[in-house]
Amino acid sequence: MSAIPPRFPITAEQIDQVMQVFYTSVRRDETLGPIFHGHIGTDADVWREHIAKIGSFWYKGLLRQGDYQGNPMSAHTKAGDIYSHHFDIWLGLFDAALNQVLPEETAAQWSTLAHRMGKGLRMGVEDVHLPKGAVPILG
Repeated sequence: MSAIPPRFPITAEQIDQVMQVFYTSVRRDETLGPIFHGHIGTDADVWREHIAKIGSFWYKGLLRQGDYQGNPMSAHTKAGDIYSHHFDIWLGLFDAALNQVLPEETAAQWSTLAHRMGKGLRMGVEDVHLPKGAVPILG
């Protein structure tokens, strides 16, 4: 366990529950589902690995523990079929999962962090789709 306290009161079990609820919604979503299935596929074992990897990301970010190895910006910008409007859907589903699983205050704290990260990812994705030499969109 880390000597640095969590960002706010939350457990690994709660993070795991949010991941399950969220990714169940993502897989069923008419817009995001096909994108995720195109990159991850439909195999249950591969999905379990993906969910565990993203859970590890949140363990490190929220609990300040774990061994997440990855680069979310790179993953999203290299995908090629992710656009800025997808983050509105993503964050809506994520907020719904947070509110379904967590106490109100915990959900709000995690949501604030997720929206901040979503803003950064959205800007990175917008940059990828700009014409060569165009001025980046900064907000």
